[in-house]
Formats: sequence, structure tokens, C-alpha cells
Amino acid sequence: MTCPRWLAGDTCTREGGTLGRTDRSCIPVQATMDAFSSKDMALRAQKKILSSMATKSSVQMFIDDTTSEILDELYRVSKEYSGNKSEAQKVIKDLIKIAVKIGLLFRNNRFSTAELGVATDFKKKLHQGAMTAISFYEVDFTFDQAVMEELLTSCRDLLLKLVNTHLTPKSHGRINHVFNHYSNPELLTKLYEPGGAFRPNLTKICKGLNKLVEDGTI
Repeated sequence: MTCPRWLAGDTCTREGGTLGRTDRSCIPVQATMDAFSSKDMALRAQKKILSSMATKSSVQMFIDDTTSEILDELYRVSKEYSGNKSEAQKVIKDLIKIAVKIGLLFRNNRFSTAELGVATDFKKKLHQGAMTAISFYEVDFTFDQAVMEELLTSCRDLLLKLVNTHLTPKSHGRINHVFNHYSNPELLTKLYEPGGAFRPNLTKICKGLNKLVEDGTI
């Protein structure tokens, strides 16, 4: 399975440990988000991991420009919808932390054959979700909140199954936090409201998703 470029990572030297236990030492939580940049946040995470690893060979971890733009728009949507900048920051931080840890697991070949099958199912469901999101955007008044909510819930459940034995309950909580936030029916409805306040954000999100689909990233 080819994992998305923005999930790329390298070795964690804590043999036998679960990656979730490096939450505080590996991933920084301090970020200045008045001028929010998910790419900057990912670079901070990379530097922190480099400084905490016993072996610092061949570490490469980054978020590509397209994914960074999508995450930035998701942050703006969350901030405007909730009126809570701290909560919007936390959602994106949690998303990046989980992405980094899953990238490390892939790089270290930690997944069993059965788990790689789950990863394939997750990627297929993620692809389906992206295509559905784009379709709902392109054709006004076709948005079905129940369909989108079900797709996001299925992605969440597959991801939890994939990392079940690898990440700690705290990391599982982060996965739930991210997916539960973006599957909120009211948020989804406002996001897809034709001519609504979030239309410019949705346009950029779907443009990015379309590029990731065309590139085969998702």
C-alpha cells in the first residue's frame, strides 16, 4: 500500500514501545496560529522528533503543499463555525499528530498483513469520501448529510481498527476528536450551503482533494 506523502515518516527507536507514549516528547503542541500554517506545524513536529531520537538517520517527514492548503482551510472553517480558535487549533494538531504516528508505523513496517488489509480498506473509504465530497460540491443541492457522516464514521472506525494495538488510548481519543468534529451534522450542512459563508473554503478544500485524487495520493 502506498501511504500519502504527508504521512511519510521514519524510525522510532523505542523498540517494543507504542508510539502513542511519545505524545509529549515527539510532537510539539505550541504553535502560533493567528497566521495559521499546518505545514509549519508539521515541520515543528519533524524537528522535535529529530531532537528526541537516539538514531537520527534518514528522517523525512512533511506535508505537501496541497494537503497543507486543505488543512489550513479546515482550520478556518472550524474556527469560524465554533467561534473557538483554541478548539480549531486542537483539532488540526490532533490530526497532524495522528498522521505523523501512522507514518512512523508504516515506515517501521509495524503493521501485520491483516492490518495492511485494513489500511487498504481505509484508503478506499477515504477515496470514496473524497469523491463524494467533491461531487456534493460540484452539484448544488445534492449534499446528503447522512451519507457524508456515514463515510466519515466508517473512516474513523477503520483507522481505530488499524492502530488498535499500536497507539495508546490517548491517541485513539485524538482520532475520535478529529472525526467526530468534522462529521458534525450542523457543521457539514453549513459547509455545503450553496452561497453560504463557507463556500470559498469548500471550493479550496475540494480543489485540493481533487488534486490528491488525481495524483493517487488518496
